[in-house]
Amino acid sequence: MEPLKLDLSFDAVTALLALGDVLDGNRNLVVESSGSTGTPKEIELTSAALNKAAIASATRLGGHGQWLLALPITYVAGAMVLVRSLMADSQPVVLNTNVPFTAEGFNRTASFMSAERRYTSLVPAQLERLAAELNTIPGLLQTLKRFTAILVGGQAAKAKTVDNLRAQGVNIVLTYGSAETAGGVVYDGIPLDGYDVTIEADGRIKIGDTVTNDLGEFVDGKLVVKGRIDRVINSGGHKLSLESVEAWTNSQSGIGDAVAVATKHAEFGEAFVCFYTQTSDLPLDTSRAALALGIVAKSGKWQRIEKLPTLSNGKPDLQFLTLQANNFGDSLG
Repeated sequence: MEPLKLDLSFDAVTALLALGDVLDGNRNLVVESSGSTGTPKEIELTSAALNKAAIASATRLGGHGQWLLALPITYVAGAMVLVRSLMADSQPVVLNTNVPFTAEGFNRTASFMSAERRYTSLVPAQLERLAAELNTIPGLLQTLKRFTAILVGGQAAKAKTVDNLRAQGVNIVLTYGSAETAGGVVYDGIPLDGYDVTIEADGRIKIGDTVTNDLGEFVDGKLVVKGRIDRVINSGGHKLSLESVEAWTNSQSGIGDAVAVATKHAEFGEAFVCFYTQTSDLPLDTSRAALALGIVAKSGKWQRIEKLPTLSNGKPDLQFLTLQANNFGDSLG
């Protein structure tokens, strides 16, 4: 039988029925990689891989529960919400993922949940929108606190946002994994039961037989993801992770979102452009960036934009932003 590939023609009920056939071992599931840094590719997952990931997740979280679907089912994170729902024999509550995500819509949809244990899976951009509306939408904080766990993955979340929500009693669980591993299999730095995570000689993270494009290390027994190996620039012989540029920018006052991409530099070969949005009119002061990031920061550029472009799964569209950064041409240098 042909593998199942979920697309926008599937509603949640139809997708659940089809995934039930997958979990029974009658066919495999095909999901897409995000394509944020290159051409999207299709990943085929077996019923064994899906079952293993769903059971390991429920074990770590303390039990099965009801899920809120807030991500496209064409990607592994959304598909796994439905898989976990099937494993829990629970009807998921579905947010309309064909329209832009809003905190109000999330809050309203979550009100239809009825189970004692409640879960959802989000990307950092969605978490930021929820955090931004925390004090303006009545009951939103209580809604978030009502979740047994909110899984956040797909890319690095802003530490200050996560810390702030956790301080208010929201259980954020940061996840790490890939389409090849059936989604996140490392929760808050600790691998789920049954998953062997190691670091390759070149620094890349290996999960089972899958070697990722992410650099990482174990610190005090927890996996720390340092960034993608293909998102490190070499500027005049000095290397700099683009993720570290984003992290520094996000740590500054009044910043909404930040995404850094590589571009050419007339003198040093490579540089970066960091696109960012603001939540206030306070100008971004980058004069001290080099103290935190190193000398490469002096050859980079920060560019304010009104809104960061994203893919359908909520991740930043790095390809589009790279094209925009290349428009600066040899003006860097």
